[in-house]
Amino acid sequence: MSEDLERRRIIDKKELRRLVPYTATHIGRLERAGTFPRRIRLGGNRVGWILGEVLDWIDARKRERDMRKPDELAA
Repeated sequence: MSEDLERRRIIDKKELRRLVPYTATHIGRLERAGTFPRRIRLGGNRVGWILGEVLDWIDARKRERDMRKPDELAA
């Protein structure tokens, strides 16, 4: 599978939780605040997230961490 196609893949809640160890409630809060990728409704009882968007969110957190000064890391 090409990298582009892999990044477009839709992941379920179980896979999302393996990547981002937050509770479903906290993920919902972040989505509503606009600070986490929004879910896609796939059916009446099924949602998913685009893998690439979640990976980009994780990368942004890493960049924020790397830009902090050592004395800010404890905060």
